[in-house]
Amino acid sequence: MERVKRSKAVTIKVGISACLLGDEVRFDGGHKRSAFCADELIRHVEFVKLCPEVGIGMSVPRPTIRLENHAGEVRAVVPKTGADVTEQLSQFADKAQPHLRQLSGYVLCAKSPSCGMERVKLYNPATGHAKKEAQGIFVRRLRELHPALPLEEDGRLNDAPLRENFVMRVFVYHSWKQLPRPLKKADVLAFHTELKLLLLAHNQAQYRALGRQLADQQQLDEGFAKQYIEGIMAALGQPATRANHTNVLQHIQGYFGNHLNKDQKAELSTLIMDYHDGVQPLLAPLTLLRHYLREFPNDYLQGQRYLNPYPADLKLRYAL
Repeated sequence: MERVKRSKAVTIKVGISACLLGDEVRFDGGHKRSAFCADELIRHVEFVKLCPEVGIGMSVPRPTIRLENHAGEVRAVVPKTGADVTEQLSQFADKAQPHLRQLSGYVLCAKSPSCGMERVKLYNPATGHAKKEAQGIFVRRLRELHPALPLEEDGRLNDAPLRENFVMRVFVYHSWKQLPRPLKKADVLAFHTELKLLLLAHNQAQYRALGRQLADQQQLDEGFAKQYIEGIMAALGQPATRANHTNVLQHIQGYFGNHLNKDQKAELSTLIMDYHDGVQPLLAPLTLLRHYLREFPNDYLQGQRYLNPYPADLKLRYAL
């Protein structure tokens, strides 16, 4: 494992398939450099590079690995030699635990028999036919060990909403990991409160359900903490709809009702509905709301992660 730093101030650690940062570690000796990760996201995170195949001692270049269905069990096999490397790839995740525990997200190489999140080819050795229905061996174990950890594939990061959602979850999960341990109810309540508008944009029912569960807890043991953060990350993983964003924007607008004149109110309402109708991007009403927040400060709104979920220079809301 190799850490790639760009600033001493960076503390957010994100795992990444080494080939996505340009390391020539793929089976053919090549790489799959991700421009977004290598040129943009790297300004705000410390990447921890891993390659499961190299980590278990395979060479570069190397014979290809494929996933095979053996009596309903998914195995990672080297067709050229018949070698089965399933256990080694799975155990690599266990051996990498000291690094994985520090992570707030992970970017994975798509279609890889070790790192593919979904739709990896699964072969029937009897027929040679394949269906895109498996996940990589390493990522399967990674999910078992860290179910709340935000994961995304390189190819899906080319989709603007998916890219924005992943980065948002990374920053939220990092904040969770920074809460003092052992957890105090007051700290988790403050964390939950700052996520209110963000959660309302993604999953209103889950926000309220988790809030009730948190309120009912007298002491926060590890079991509840695990259940809570898994629920938070699952809720944020759901796409935020225009309707939900519109409701949140109108909710924020209400805080300025006593400060804006008739024309200002009309302008803001029109801008919000233009976003709702797809005429304007989300950034347009948010920019005006942030302007009014600077002019008319409000402690509650200033503490809401929804308004500034990640560094603005990533430009993630331009296409939403």
